[in-house]
Amino acid sequence: MVPEMVHYAPFIGGDRMLEAVRPWLSASAVVLGLLLAAPATSLAADPQKVLRIAFEVAETGFDPAKVTDNYSNQVTQVVFERLLSYDYLARPMKLVPGAAEALPDVTDNGKTYLFRLRKGIYFQPDPAFKGARRELTVADYAYSIKRFVDPANRSPWRFLVDGKIVGLDDVAKRAAQSKRFDYDAKVAGLEIVDRYTLRIRLNQSDYNFAYIMAMPAMSALAREVIEAYPDDSNAHPVGTGPYMLKSWTRKARIVLEANPDYREVIWDFVVSNDPRDQAAVAAMKGKRIPQIGRVEISVIEEEQSRWLAFQRGEIDFIDRFGSFAPIAIPDNKLSPDLAARGITWDRSVEPEITYYFFNMKDPVVGGYSKEKLALRRAMILAYDTAEEIRVIRKNQAIEDQMPVPAGVVGHDPAYRSIIRHDPQLANQLLDYYGYKKGSDGYRNDPSGKPFTIVLTSEPQATSREYDELWRKALDGIGLRFETRKSPFSDNIKAAEACQLAMWGSAWAADYPDGENFMQLLYGPNSHQSNHGCYESAAFDEMYVRMKNMPDSPERDRLFLLMSRQMEVDGAWKLGVSRYRNVLVYPQVKGYRYHPINTAVWEYLDIDPAARRQ
Repeated sequence: MVPEMVHYAPFIGGDRMLEAVRPWLSASAVVLGLLLAAPATSLAADPQKVLRIAFEVAETGFDPAKVTDNYSNQVTQVVFERLLSYDYLARPMKLVPGAAEALPDVTDNGKTYLFRLRKGIYFQPDPAFKGARRELTVADYAYSIKRFVDPANRSPWRFLVDGKIVGLDDVAKRAAQSKRFDYDAKVAGLEIVDRYTLRIRLNQSDYNFAYIMAMPAMSALAREVIEAYPDDSNAHPVGTGPYMLKSWTRKARIVLEANPDYREVIWDFVVSNDPRDQAAVAAMKGKRIPQIGRVEISVIEEEQSRWLAFQRGEIDFIDRFGSFAPIAIPDNKLSPDLAARGITWDRSVEPEITYYFFNMKDPVVGGYSKEKLALRRAMILAYDTAEEIRVIRKNQAIEDQMPVPAGVVGHDPAYRSIIRHDPQLANQLLDYYGYKKGSDGYRNDPSGKPFTIVLTSEPQATSREYDELWRKALDGIGLRFETRKSPFSDNIKAAEACQLAMWGSAWAADYPDGENFMQLLYGPNSHQSNHGCYESAAFDEMYVRMKNMPDSPERDRLFLLMSRQMEVDGAWKLGVSRYRNVLVYPQVKGYRYHPINTAVWEYLDIDPAARRQ
């Protein structure tokens, strides 16, 4: 998942079991998380209970097929439903049924997935349904998957299904020729067995497909709604989830209200030895989901403003306060002042990476000649990630060595990047490849022409700190530098069009496997998730082999080789994995950070009396 964008176990497959390919992640066909048949001990959502939170970056919209940013996805997670989801408390992370009755039956060595949908799930009311109560069926999931390959949608998630589902590419090719996508066309790989049963057939074995079906992008939309609002589907999210969109002031405020028609789901997760899990269970066990009747989201981009809003009690928890970490958690301990107010601290390392990409089609930083490779590698050598962590991030991050972060399949803690901070070597590299300094002290290209490195960033104060760190780095090796400012949502669109020469981004795990990160560098994903339009025949060949393998030492080796290829080509300046520090007021009950399902609002409760104290 773009900024803010984990192995699975036995699946029961007919009369046999598909062996676990990632034994440390246990996904049982028995739902250990939510027991739908359990008697509720607490009524449904109370409209007087209001959760107030802040986004650090503005959303881009709420159509799951069209948005990739973390903030929009948090909203789609609770408005729509996927067939599969994740257990709230289980670590390592564990797949559980969402709208499906159970985990899928998987047969044919991971090429066929059979999903059975729960009956009696209904979409939130909308004029598109003309007054009728509209039940969710598996046809809605088939329709939603088809939307990824409809050229009219230009979906950045198309890579999730490209070349994967039997017959789907053929329908997409016909649409490209006719300029019209036929949603009624039969797709052999999307077989609607009956109203509540969907069989998905894949072209090749894919042992990660269950994770893909748990992504917010794989939520079910109703065709009637999309056809009712064809030009503004981002503003009309109508799903079957626990919350529904009440109002939206773009880039400023989002208000959600509990879905009164949401099916009965009881909070009954299995407790671990972690005291934080135990506190959540003590506060929430037996309650109906959701308890909170209203979620108010404010977009507060400046970190200082968010911190002040939290200090004043205007938001109920805060999860981005890097500059204020020395005040809030001095010496990595909760400050006595916050502890005295009953505020608790939830901390974990995010399964994510940050990175700066270079646009391979850009006339200045792009290209694959030796001179261009030298330029990018010199820039990477010049940038001081340790200073970023120490000065800007206040030691609340760890430096990444490879594109697959810790806690994700494919990560090797022994791997070390061959490109480390070394300004002296960077200068030598530029000298050797003909980037000579002019009379102004700045370097010209090998033909003698002046050039400027252009970094796109956002107008927030924190972004300016990173800009200045880059300026310092590039000044040190004699490169002209400038920044161009525009809002995050605009930068996302420009990045997907491969129009930015250089931009800093982040990707958090959509599912706990390194393939989810390596796809950011896969050539055919250019104009989707590959924002640098990086194309390497060697990398792509390894990626395809890796993607179709079960977990094995050979697959792990490919992750290392792909990491090295990316480094040699200078495709990215790899950054950090951040600590997720969350400060939570005592009125919020049941909070636990989840690395994948970042919108945990449905699992929480609010104690209004505690807020007033």
